[in-house]
Amino acid sequence: MFDLKGRVAVISGASSGLGKQMAKAFANQGADLVILARRIERLEELKNEVSSTGVKIIPIKCDVTSTEDINNAVELTEKEFGKVDILVNCAGSSKDKGVLDMQDDEWDFTINTDLTSVFKMTRAFANLMKKNNYGRIINIASMYGLVGNTEIPTIAYHSSKGGVVNFTRAAAAELAQYNITVNAICPGYFYTELTTEVLDSDYFKEFANNHVPMKRYGKEGELNAGAIFLASDEASYVTGVILPIDGGYTCV
Repeated sequence: MFDLKGRVAVISGASSGLGKQMAKAFANQGADLVILARRIERLEELKNEVSSTGVKIIPIKCDVTSTEDINNAVELTEKEFGKVDILVNCAGSSKDKGVLDMQDDEWDFTINTDLTSVFKMTRAFANLMKKNNYGRIINIASMYGLVGNTEIPTIAYHSSKGGVVNFTRAAAAELAQYNITVNAICPGYFYTELTTEVLDSDYFKEFANNHVPMKRYGKEGELNAGAIFLASDEASYVTGVILPIDGGYTCV
């Protein structure tokens, strides 16, 4: 089960963090990869890291807020592989402030990077999937798209990830007729370049110990099983699902 050989997976935000982890996981399952990020040198490094898997890997410099960059990535993907089977929308960033202090440009940056980019990427690659009547789209939202929080004021991030959650449902309903499934994963606290400083602080470790039922952060690789399942042929009747992988944070 869950063999992805012969499948082509496009992964945004693959230069670091969760996107990089998922790219490695999909390569290990046999999927050929198109890896996207703004830092092309990081993508080249990742290509070298996973070359031993024997899959074909195409790095493409792409700013996911740029329609032009995205359309170029679609064109190159179709030219190289003739199709795309899996899209993982993992790229994101955030300006963290509360509702009383956030400035317009900070709000716009977060919404564009975390929500509008998901729309643009889905629109572009789903049109390619439609040609083959097959697709698996996995959006990386956040548990903060399901709940608020009292520890870190980050109103735009909550709003953008909440938008991704319901965008996923709406896109799943629209694209089901083309045999394209659309699902979302909502990670809890995982280490990335953007979270390390906060997660390593003593006060936040104490917070997590008190509020995460499993009393720890997520470990590298613990998102992979969910993503591989949702990308698989075996998950053909699963669409519109919002899957928290958060150590139980949103169940209490």
